[in-house]
Amino acid sequence: MGVKAVESHMKSEKHRRYASIRKSTVPMESYVSVPNTSSTPAGSQTARFGIAPFIKRQLTSKINDKSFIVMFDESMNRTTKNKQLDLHVRYWTTDETGTYVCSRYYGSEFLGHSTAEDLLDKFKEGTKELCLSKMLSLSMDGPNVNWRFVQLLQQEYSEQFGGAQIQIVRSCGLHIMHNSIKAGFGVWQVEKLLKALHFLFHCAPARRQDYSLVTKSTKFPLPFCGHRWLENLPAVQRAIEIWPSVVTYVDQVKLKKLPNPGSPSYDTVAEARMDPLTVPKLHYFMSTSLNFQPFLTKHQTDVPVIPFLCKDLEDLVRSLLRRFIKRDVLLVSVPKLVRLDVTDQSIWVSPKAVDIGMGATAALKGTSGSQSRVGELSQLQFMKDCEIALPNVCKKILDKCPLKYHLVRNMTCLDPNKMYSEPDECLQKIKGLIQKFVQDKQLSSLTVEDQFRLWARAESFKDFSPTEPNSRVNMLLHQHMSTSAPELWGFVKKLLILSHGQATVERGFSINKLVETCNMDEETVVAQRLICDHVRVYGAVTQVPLTKELVNYCATARTRYRMYLRKKTKDEQMTKRKIAEDELEVQRKKRRTIHSVCETLKKDSDSFAEKAESTTGTKMAELITKSNTLRRRYKEKRDELDELDKEIERKASELREI
Repeated sequence: MGVKAVESHMKSEKHRRYASIRKSTVPMESYVSVPNTSSTPAGSQTARFGIAPFIKRQLTSKINDKSFIVMFDESMNRTTKNKQLDLHVRYWTTDETGTYVCSRYYGSEFLGHSTAEDLLDKFKEGTKELCLSKMLSLSMDGPNVNWRFVQLLQQEYSEQFGGAQIQIVRSCGLHIMHNSIKAGFGVWQVEKLLKALHFLFHCAPARRQDYSLVTKSTKFPLPFCGHRWLENLPAVQRAIEIWPSVVTYVDQVKLKKLPNPGSPSYDTVAEARMDPLTVPKLHYFMSTSLNFQPFLTKHQTDVPVIPFLCKDLEDLVRSLLRRFIKRDVLLVSVPKLVRLDVTDQSIWVSPKAVDIGMGATAALKGTSGSQSRVGELSQLQFMKDCEIALPNVCKKILDKCPLKYHLVRNMTCLDPNKMYSEPDECLQKIKGLIQKFVQDKQLSSLTVEDQFRLWARAESFKDFSPTEPNSRVNMLLHQHMSTSAPELWGFVKKLLILSHGQATVERGFSINKLVETCNMDEETVVAQRLICDHVRVYGAVTQVPLTKELVNYCATARTRYRMYLRKKTKDEQMTKRKIAEDELEVQRKKRRTIHSVCETLKKDSDSFAEKAESTTGTKMAELITKSNTLRRRYKEKRDELDELDKEIERKASELREI
């Protein structure tokens, strides 16, 4: 952090002696908006070899005495030009504010190839200091390589820990939501249009000036994110807002009153301008995206919300299905809802009855009275296209969402409202969870069920509301169960740290952009991220406690740096020696081959010469010719062998000097 911000906090003489501790902390606009001074050599050394090792050691000691889960994801690091595998841990912690679930950044591994075997090797390297026997679960997104990695890890985990299994809560539900909306609206090329709108005026001052002069508007399109579709609502809303101005701009270009940009972006926008249904399509896209917003808002958090994951996903899916599926078909339980074939057109409503949203409906009515009049046939076709888009969205969700997992459906037993109103159903669900954990050798106590029965109808559970800012299910259950039902609470703690999504890991990649600088080393990136996360936990750099242990780590940072340099030099020498030994072995192998060839050539030439002595005429001449040819080749190989001997001697001498 900035020197001024730090020194104002360090008023005592003792604190001023260790000002470098504060200087080396990472800038992070999300948490503390102050300048960065960690680029200085002394500050970088303190950060990497003083503060970061302290944080890592402190975090490891907190994690290893309790159950935890690991969350991971990979992303391209633009500075190191490698794939960065981020590892986060989720565990229970206690401080002066209470007992709660905490998610922390633990470290990163860097790799080129990212096969399942590569991921497994890097995962084991990154978690080698953790007690993996207490690792309860993994959280990840859903590529096939990740599932193969999970299979390999499950095999090793089972072999090492007596048949125990890691709990898997499917892949990240947030990723599934983004991909589902992409699957539904790819046919209309919404992405192409919104990207073209942005790039048409992005970094193009002349076009922006022409646009502003003609339309009298200073609002321009916003960028479109191709891998987080549900984050693009602002871009869609802005596109709808400025579309009349865009139409005016395109018309003026066609009238040759403005220069033609002559770019693919302009051609895409001009083509969309000729489609009278462009605005209804954008409204429909926005209306469908808005269905996802309550789920995204609630589940992009570190607070344990997995008890509500099933109910929230069910509400989301039903809200989408109600837009095009007959109502009587939806009167089914969650397991049957997940197996519903949404592509079966016999359960669809008629195209005119499809709910396309009020905005799209109003926009569609507006097109019927415009100059580019849209006939009833075109409107009906638009409604059919809308009806086709929704099944694609819903099918993607139902195929991959966590609702398929009994673990997720049974987790609703920890919803306080459900515990109070439906205790018998919750009891059956907790039995299912107990059986699952006992089967996977993650639970040994069998008295949990009896204790749960006693607490299922606690009066304080009646008015619990997960939407209130200070209302957290983990704190409520801790308050009631930790002392009076310790075995039940131990099991509930394991359930509540199960991850409901990858929001924490995804935010970490955004932080990367704040800490990266040109030519930054991989280990420095990890150190900066550790410090950044440590500051986040305390709220501000001025709130981080300057403990004696932290001060000692910073005071000995220079010593660790020298040890690192010595180890690095030794490793480089070992690498250099290994390369030299390999090269020497190759040369010796080559010498043995050439020596064998020489011996063969000499033997064959002598054999031909001996045969020539016992013959006459043409046959003798042929044998002498062959013998002489082989002798010449023998001399050439001997010369090559002599040169090779000199090269081997030179390399052996170099090897002795290493």
